[in-house]
Amino acid sequence: MITPTTTPPHLIIAGFHALSEPIRIKVIELLRQRELCVCDLCDALEISQSKLSFHLKNLKEANLVNSRQEGRWIYYSLNLPQFQLLEQYLADIHRNSVLSPRRSCCE
Repeated sequence: MITPTTTPPHLIIAGFHALSEPIRIKVIELLRQRELCVCDLCDALEISQSKLSFHLKNLKEANLVNSRQEGRWIYYSLNLPQFQLLEQYLADIHRNSVLSPRRSCCE
């Protein structure tokens, strides 16, 4: 099992980068409810399929969504373990960070 301390940094970076775009957040919000096909996502977001494809590509590269093909349609769903990994990464920072007293840069 991959843990935050053993996760390749590029997956953490890609995950947070993917979450930094409003359209991708809207996609995630829609997928929180259920699996959706590209046409449903385009309709809900009122964007073109080419624009949505760009954002879905980013989410897939960050391992945040899964896709499956059924006939000629591609369906997307959340990859919850990857979200848990990002959540654990932040929790580890919070839990294991020691804030030392501030000192002068010349000491």
